[in-house]
Formats: sequence, C-alpha cells, structure tokens
Amino acid sequence: MKLGLHISNFTWPDGPAALAPTLAEIASAADEAGFERISVMDHVWQIGVNGPPELDMLEAYTALGFLAAHTRRAKLLTLVTGVTYRDPGLLAKAVTTLDVLSGGRAILGIGAAWNEEESAGLGLFFPPTKERFERLEETLRICRQMFDGDETPFSGTHYRLTRLLNNPQPLAEPRVPILIGGGGEKKTLLLVAKYADACNLFPGPELQHKLDVLKQHCDTVGRDYDEIQKTVVYRFDVGERGEKVAGVIDDLRRLAAMGIAVVHGGVRDAWDTKRFEIFRDEIVPAAEAL
Repeated sequence: MKLGLHISNFTWPDGPAALAPTLAEIASAADEAGFERISVMDHVWQIGVNGPPELDMLEAYTALGFLAAHTRRAKLLTLVTGVTYRDPGLLAKAVTTLDVLSGGRAILGIGAAWNEEESAGLGLFFPPTKERFERLEETLRICRQMFDGDETPFSGTHYRLTRLLNNPQPLAEPRVPILIGGGGEKKTLLLVAKYADACNLFPGPELQHKLDVLKQHCDTVGRDYDEIQKTVVYRFDVGERGEKVAGVIDDLRRLAAMGIAVVHGGVRDAWDTKRFEIFRDEIVPAAEAL
C-alpha cells in the first residue's frame, strides 16, 4: 500500500506572505517521508468541510507546477479536477505540461464538479448534472486521445476539436494515469470501468458495496477489475505526539484487505513538518508491508 498527501487548507500561521515557502517545505517533507503522491483540490474558494469560502485557496494547476519544482519522487494530481472548469483540450495540455516538467509524475484526477456556489461567484461554467456527466465522458475520451498522441478530430455533443495536437507528449508510461473521483453507482463508477486507471472513494461503510458495483460494471464492459487502482480519501490523525499511530495502521490494514492500493488524505497542521517524521519512521514502512 502507498500513501498520498492531500493539501486542502492553505490558511497557515504566518499568512499569505509565507505561503510559498511553507508549501514548499510541506511538499519536500512529504516527498522525503515516502508519500507516493501529493494532491490539491480543484477549487477556487475554500469548501465547507474545511471552513468558510473566504479562507486562502490556490488555483490547482499553478500550485501543482510549484510542487513539481519542490519534489523529486511524488506523483502530482488534483483530487479532483472539476470537468467544467477547463475545456478538455486545455486541460490535457495543462496535465501534459505538468507531466513533462515533473519528469513524468502527473496523474489526471477528474470528476463531474459539484460546487455551484463558487462557479456562480466567479462566473465559471456550471451546467446541470446530466450535462456535466456528458461532458465528463467526452473529456475523458479527449484526454486519453491526446495523451496517446492521436491527433484525429473529435466531434461530440458538447466538444468539437479539429486537431488534437499535443506536443510534447507526456513522459509517463504507458500514458498519464487517469483517476476518477466519486462513488456514484450509475454514472461515475461506470465511467471508471470504461476509461479510468484508478478510482477514488470514501472509506465508510459503503466502500465494499461501491467496489462490488465497480466490479459489476467492469464485467459488463469487459474490463479487468484488477487493472483499476483503488484509492480512498482519509484523514491522517496520528495524535499530538503520535499516540494514534496504531489506530491509523489498523485502518490501513483493513483497507488493504479490501484491495485498496492508495490511502490519500490530509495531515493535521501539516505546516509543522516534524509531523512527517512519524510517517517516515512508522506509518509509511507499515503501509508498504501490507
């Protein structure tokens, strides 16, 4: 099992003036501690589970480019890109740029988008749910085609591209992985079975059921269920002095038994980078042994 660090809160003790060096220190510490991937949210306002919208928030792909320069090994992604925030040709180009400049470490994390409030606030396109899922499927097709170097024109219901030129091509082999976030059983998990290299789910009581639904979709479309990497979001609460480490490791063991390959989540007060020593010394080695 591998671990991922999710950075979703940028309101740190020394304020915006220290945000860049603090973010660099967090990313470097996580990279050195053995986190296999680092992600940010694709939001332009803070979301309710973390605090009011007025809290500090960075644009995702600019932030990932910064993280690429301050890490050496960790893969980089959004958890997850809102499909309506960027047209698919530009999105594929942004992810490819991240991949090339990071030495092949990009992952495309993507979903159907949900935050109507921030979209209305900043004038971002936000169609009804049905259309967002239609656009998500077309975007997945376009991105896969561009990552594969296929310049054939694309004509869909919502997007028409006359030449899918994407040079330079990504460095990732065999191509940039695509992760779809969300557990919707009729649409999202079907798209995972059809197009994705990985899924991202919540680790609650419904997790096994969601995995079973995904397997059913894989059987329906003729996809090998074991080809899809299963990941979950998680909140790493190790306690103030590491007193909760055993509980975290127990959770990881339970998730590994269900076939979860990556546990990906936030670390409380990540700006205090000494916390990553606990991961380096105890949690990462335990996870890798599962």
